[in-house]
Amino acid sequence: MNIRIAHPADSIAIAEITAEGLGYNCTPEMIAQNIAALDSSHARLFVAEVDGEVVGFVEPQVYDAVYFSPLVNILGLAVRESHRGMGIGKSLMEAAENWAKQIGATGVRLNSGADRTNAHAFYRNIGYEAKKQQIRFLKEF
Repeated sequence: MNIRIAHPADSIAIAEITAEGLGYNCTPEMIAQNIAALDSSHARLFVAEVDGEVVGFVEPQVYDAVYFSPLVNILGLAVRESHRGMGIGKSLMEAAENWAKQIGATGVRLNSGADRTNAHAFYRNIGYEAKKQQIRFLKEF
């Protein structure tokens, strides 16, 4: 397994993994544009490769607020179903955590859907604690 920074050419695989693992249907073109536009001082997109195939990704981003020290927020983590249980998610999270330490963040936070109980077990297994429950609000334009 190889963990590396994503590039726009990974967009087809990332779109497939996003649809399968997170339930979001995104076009590879949109993902490629978003990868190209990432501000590397505030965000990263790591991918995991097995035998040259992209099988997972994690997207950490700086999370700043005036009322606490800087954190890194995980915007998304997904691994192809065929490759789960192989330590890929853990390795991706370790890459995100290492980047967080390098930039001086004081921790890593993430949100996980209430129905994603397997994901919750995974996060607890790698040392994360559930701190509070929230209701997500969204206003679309």
